[in-house]
Amino acid sequence: MADNSSLVPVSPQKAFSKPLSQNERMILEIIRRNNGIKRSAIASMTNLTQPSVHRIIDSLIESSYLIFGDTVIEGRGKPSKGLQLNARAAYSIGISVNTDSASFCLCDLRCNVIHEEILDIPPTNRSRTLVLLKERVWRAMKSNDVPRDKLVGAGFAMAGFFVGRDHYFNAPEPLADWSLVDLQSELAALFEVPIWTENNCTTGAVGEAILGAGLTYPTFGYLSFNYGFGAGVVVDGKPVFGSFRNAGEISRIYTTEEGVHRPALGELLLRLQQRNVSINGIRELRRQFDPDWPGVREWIEEISPYLNRAIDAMWAVIDPAAIVFGGELPRGLGELLLDVAPTPRIIRMNAPAECPKILLSQIQGDPAVIGAALIPLKEQYFN
Repeated sequence: MADNSSLVPVSPQKAFSKPLSQNERMILEIIRRNNGIKRSAIASMTNLTQPSVHRIIDSLIESSYLIFGDTVIEGRGKPSKGLQLNARAAYSIGISVNTDSASFCLCDLRCNVIHEEILDIPPTNRSRTLVLLKERVWRAMKSNDVPRDKLVGAGFAMAGFFVGRDHYFNAPEPLADWSLVDLQSELAALFEVPIWTENNCTTGAVGEAILGAGLTYPTFGYLSFNYGFGAGVVVDGKPVFGSFRNAGEISRIYTTEEGVHRPALGELLLRLQQRNVSINGIRELRRQFDPDWPGVREWIEEISPYLNRAIDAMWAVIDPAAIVFGGELPRGLGELLLDVAPTPRIIRMNAPAECPKILLSQIQGDPAVIGAALIPLKEQYFN
């Protein structure tokens, strides 16, 4: 499981408020998952007494984390108002840097995305991209009436793996300017809030855990189709980071010779360009994908056994209830990949093992940037 010491954020200033207790976070998590729930219904979902739950709820209301919603009428009892998270109590920033695009979003305490934006420059120059990100973030906060003192953190996601004791990114070649530098400190100085940095596959899995498949399947694998091919792992609702923060580096199961056959969208891009299909990046591929382009069916046939190997590895190691196809995968391509025949199996005594459901992510927008924004909220306010 994860070494959670790696999740302590870099912060350029003191904490914004007193950290919440585990019990307070448990109550907020219950209300997040059950919007409008009656106060009297919460205690049965915890290991706490009714008076303790009531005291915690009163404290959270006084601190403006909770508000009353609509009146709930159940049976013959006295009608009471349901409880809701106060969306305006806290906000977070999510930033995602892909090989040919950079984007950011703003989330409120209810985990709603209130703004999402893609920058209109390629992120090859780190300094230029960061300055533009800061400018656009402040502008978005102003237009969405987000007070600076309610901004509680920022999550940063990028393709690549972590190296060394300081956990610097080693990113794909197009992002060389972002590699082996102290991004966490740079971002903390730029935005003046606590910063969490994470691989984009893991933040995609976090977004899926909070807003997507994780609401139905607490333990799932997340296959992230980007310029490269990676994965995220969520067990019992919590992301697994690993000893070196590289859990989910699924492409390590392939030999060097096999790497070109793994289901990385960068490899599909090369195949399409070799057949004179004019697509200049992953963002364009996602927006314009056509299943009838020359080379698409051949590529799917080529990568099918390597995709199945990744699915089988996840199934064998974490025993997930579901495996989600996500990342920057075009929906039309995802639907074709769902049709790939699974690895043939020997069924012993006519009693096959339970296998995970294979699903397409239903999250709208960039799952990595949304998950990046949700990490500061999850780490500070929810279980």
